[in-house]
Amino acid sequence: MFDKAKAENDQTVVPSGGGTVEDNGHPDKSIWGESSLHQTRGDPDRGCGGVLQGSGGGAGAGATTRAGPGAGHPCDHATLGLLEERLDAAAGPGVIGRVAAGTRLAGPVQGKRARLLTTAFMLRAIVLMMLMPDADPREVVLALAGDLALVPWAGLWRPASPRSFGQWRQAIGPEPLEGLQDLVLGAARDEHDQRDWRAVITGGLKASSADGTLIRMPDTPANRAAFGSTGTSDDSAPFPQLRALMLNDASTRALLGMPHGPAGGDKAAAEQKLLDQAIGEYPRLFTMDRIWLFDRNFPGAARIARLTRLTHVLIRLKSDIRLKKVSRILPDGSYLAEISGDGVTVTVRVIEYYIDVEGQDVPEMFCLVTDLRDWEGYPAADLAGLHRWRWDGSETALREAKSAISGAGPSTGPMLRSKTPALVRQELAAWAAAVELTRGVARDAALTALPARKGRRAGPVHPREISFTAARRAVIGAIRHGAASYTALISAISKSRVITGRDRRLVRKAKARPAFTGAGRDTATHIAQAVITVCNTPA
Repeated sequence: MFDKAKAENDQTVVPSGGGTVEDNGHPDKSIWGESSLHQTRGDPDRGCGGVLQGSGGGAGAGATTRAGPGAGHPCDHATLGLLEERLDAAAGPGVIGRVAAGTRLAGPVQGKRARLLTTAFMLRAIVLMMLMPDADPREVVLALAGDLALVPWAGLWRPASPRSFGQWRQAIGPEPLEGLQDLVLGAARDEHDQRDWRAVITGGLKASSADGTLIRMPDTPANRAAFGSTGTSDDSAPFPQLRALMLNDASTRALLGMPHGPAGGDKAAAEQKLLDQAIGEYPRLFTMDRIWLFDRNFPGAARIARLTRLTHVLIRLKSDIRLKKVSRILPDGSYLAEISGDGVTVTVRVIEYYIDVEGQDVPEMFCLVTDLRDWEGYPAADLAGLHRWRWDGSETALREAKSAISGAGPSTGPMLRSKTPALVRQELAAWAAAVELTRGVARDAALTALPARKGRRAGPVHPREISFTAARRAVIGAIRHGAASYTALISAISKSRVITGRDRRLVRKAKARPAFTGAGRDTATHIAQAVITVCNTPA
């Protein structure tokens, strides 16, 4: 059980190592003095205190007592390092501790009396688990404890067994992690409201993208009944799946929201239902200072009318959508048209264009519709160029995020571990929080990165140029070893960059992984700018 109001409003001082007073028994300051956890973690000479000779009190002269962190347990002091420092800076101190304070265990657990595990420690472990797809529960616990496991604690501490780990996950349930996800994504939305991260500027609008995805999970009767599957008419797909709608900032790939639901049924209908859910859950994201980029999963005339009352849209249409032209061709090559459906008619501006690369035409016409009718303020060629950022904001961002769960389940590829619907929800929320926290660290690294002085990468470093994989590995390494300096670590991460905007292309292929081996080094690729042509005029 999770008390969200208590977690948000609790003013109790939370120990810096996280958890509640009930979990920890004492604040870190009484153990470590004024020094921080990262300065003393795992260093007996600086913080453990060792064995001290008593000189009075009930124990009598000469009695020996444990002092320093030897009097506690690793669970009292372990943190998520870089991730937690950044979260506390954005959402207030002791975020995970507040969530733990609002959590009531729903069943019996092992190791609580011996303090082998605590609620706050488990919340951190579940988040960390979502960045370590090839690790079992024991490895996750050891990674979170890090060097603290080497400290000579007064009481015996050993990493919890997978069985104990599973009991704690069941007892905690999905709500605390969903509450943590809300806090993390809320902090990301605040950050993007306060800082202009735009890599592409169209008018004064912020570009965001929305796209649905399927996430597999272990095949159990409970999972299949709750989430269903897609790809077959009789629900005989090898694994159940859930469908999530990822709402990303197109410039930074930051995850701003993620409604989800069952995978069964028609793809378009399921994703449109999630879009309706998103509009209700995240009103801050659907405002007039933002433009949403959608692919060909047509939301329908009624939904377009609803969206355009709240925000701006740029939607690619399928070839079978009927448009009724209601204006002459505008000077930029666009025109106005009506779309009708569900008893609603909405007027949109239509942008039709072709693309050619190295003189070779792409064998299809692209058709976009938007509510932005000001052709001078938003020329057709600019909006056509803007829509390509949907791929960066959705497809690339999703592939990065799924790399964190690739190989986690019983099959290859991205997959969750959990065998019950409640734990699937828990794991999904932890995944969203872990991915966005890691991307936040990458954004901080971009701010500190030294820009290249010349060449195609000259100018300020943008967050999407920072390697997500490198950031994830650095975060895990810092948690293991109790890194001392946030600044030093993000400086190191800032040097791990990827090349963006290379204009590479291959012949269009199906998204499914081929059965044969990948192409070798001799496979020819081409680098060339794509030319947008509107009304036979190259942009």
